[in-house]
Amino acid sequence: MKVLIVGGGGREHAIAWKAAQSPRVEKLYCAPGNAGIAEVAECVNIGVMEFDKLVAFAKEKEIDLTVVAPDDPLAAGAVDAFEAAGLRAFGPRKNAAILEGSKAFSKDLMKKYGIPTAAYETFDDPDQALAYLETADMPIVLKADGLALGKGVLICNTREEAKAGVKTLMLDKQFGSAGNRIVVEEFLTGREVSVLSYVDGKTIKTMTSAQDHKRAKDGDQGLNTGGMGTFSPSPFYTAEVDSFCKEKIYQPTVDAMRAEGREFKGVIFFGLMLTTKGPRVLEYNARFGDPETQVVLPRMKNDIIDVFEACIDGTLDQIDLQFEDNAAVCVVLASDGYPEHYEKGFKISGLEKFKDADGYYVFHAGSKFDADGDIVTNGGRVLGVTALGPDLKTARANAYQATEWVEFGNKYMRHDIGKAIDEA
Repeated sequence: MKVLIVGGGGREHAIAWKAAQSPRVEKLYCAPGNAGIAEVAECVNIGVMEFDKLVAFAKEKEIDLTVVAPDDPLAAGAVDAFEAAGLRAFGPRKNAAILEGSKAFSKDLMKKYGIPTAAYETFDDPDQALAYLETADMPIVLKADGLALGKGVLICNTREEAKAGVKTLMLDKQFGSAGNRIVVEEFLTGREVSVLSYVDGKTIKTMTSAQDHKRAKDGDQGLNTGGMGTFSPSPFYTAEVDSFCKEKIYQPTVDAMRAEGREFKGVIFFGLMLTTKGPRVLEYNARFGDPETQVVLPRMKNDIIDVFEACIDGTLDQIDLQFEDNAAVCVVLASDGYPEHYEKGFKISGLEKFKDADGYYVFHAGSKFDADGDIVTNGGRVLGVTALGPDLKTARANAYQATEWVEFGNKYMRHDIGKAIDEA
């Protein structure tokens, strides 16, 4: 079959790498792709929001399955556009992608259906938000309602910080229209865990757990980013936690969306906080997480195309989803200065060392070919260096060893990805 993947980051490279292993796939395309994805798929210069061009391309090439990976096209109705043209697409429709597209919607859904989450209030008026903060307990969390590339969340320790945060989101519009409405949320403490899941509208099958590191600098300092590294599985995600979440969070979310007339087919990412009072939902994403995908998919045994099709066809209950009994750690190599100001265009060397290294992977997030055919940096997050191991400590040592194989100008990374493993 012919498969098209929409997107061009590290998540899409991991999906393309996994899809390329399927004996069912005879031809793989990616739009727009990147220099790493070009090794396993033919890259097509079409943007993720150019739905008409994507649909026309899929028709011209007789694509059998399109996988829409990023949040923006999902929230804008990319899957609807493919389906309207009679084409098969993996991912939630627009009315279901709102689970991520609107923080206010997802919080209201959890409240209505009794899914455990942090207490919250929603505001459209900055003056009302500021008045509420005068008496609210600190610390507190401010979230832009709309999509903000994973960066529209501000943790405010003082009232002054919280007021400045309202200004940043609602008045200065740092994240554009995403900040027209904000959610002001109770600050939860505990271990964060990410659990990705496949959903076919009624059945949900969870993948192995993971944990992301959002802050730019060591020790969880600095600004929020799209993710600086991750590990899987989480030693804090116990059988007891899994049992609670399956009963109180995972299936109830799928059932709630169906009850609301928003049947969800695709991937739901559950961002969880393991509090002293039990697991709580921090956020939902309506797609694979990045960089979580880069540690989860290398551990997955199944043919990913079989799973995608089962989600579309409503037959996920027939899939025996399995993962290797091992561990994976991903360290993101970024451009120094990310997520604010950074330079691009530096030549990347050492990538060939991954070709014959079993259990080592390099997923491209921000790379491209220059005029001379060299691979150069083309983003804030450049590469995700992933390594497997029999346990988390070995996988972590392997991943950091592999980061030394790659060089480029202004290369930057955190040195404490997975440090929490030592405390488990």
